[in-house]
Amino acid sequence: MSTLAIILTTLVAVLHLGFMVLEMLFWTRPLGRRVFGLDPQVARDSAKLAMNQGLYNGFLAAGLLWGLWRDDRGITLFFLICVVIAGLFGAATVKRSILYVQAVPALLAAVAVHYF
Repeated sequence: MSTLAIILTTLVAVLHLGFMVLEMLFWTRPLGRRVFGLDPQVARDSAKLAMNQGLYNGFLAAGLLWGLWRDDRGITLFFLICVVIAGLFGAATVKRSILYVQAVPALLAAVAVHYF
């Protein structure tokens, strides 16, 4: 893979590790509530769901890092496409900004992995 593909894919993996930490550890704390725009009661009521969502983001990051470690374009593209789909779904159902924070970086990384 090209240096550009590695850098972009690493960025997507790091973003998902960050999402994992925010959702699993900081959801009910001031940082998590501020990032996700939650009031304390909603954060407490949805904390278990957020932890589950965070775990999935961790799996996405692990898959991306695995693909990079193996220098395997197929594995890397599979997980980047999963991220793009999750980002599109999140943008359609939760908040439009997810498109720019999650789907667009993953799409750029996928293009770099596939073509470079």
